[in-house]
Amino acid sequence: MKVNAELIFKLRNDNSWSQEELSIASGLNLRTIQRIEKEATISLQSKKALAAVFDIDIHDLDFKETQVMKNFEYKTVSISFNHGWFKKGTANVDSALNEAAINGWRYKQIIMPTDSAGSTEKMIAIYERELLE
Repeated sequence: MKVNAELIFKLRNDNSWSQEELSIASGLNLRTIQRIEKEATISLQSKKALAAVFDIDIHDLDFKETQVMKNFEYKTVSISFNHGWFKKGTANVDSALNEAAINGWRYKQIIMPTDSAGSTEKMIAIYERELLE
């Protein structure tokens, strides 16, 4: 199971213990302590042993995933598309969509605005990509 390895590292340092000293105090193998701090995975028995040695509740060691708010930017691409009662012919939609999807742009949605007769002359593809800070 996942564990808060940063908290274990902090508690160990707060006690001025080396990994070996924590190993002795908890009764766990040194390699187990190293793995827990590096990989943030732990067995229930090891979790109980560390909670006891640090005198904390076992659930204090639970890994808490933080949600990070992502920001996106958007762009639109107009694709000629002649469809209606008297119009025939379509653009090569696949190539137009793939060409616009370069540089990290991800296809999000297509909108097909129509006139009062129900015909349309274009498709509007919406793309998004994550803004990196």
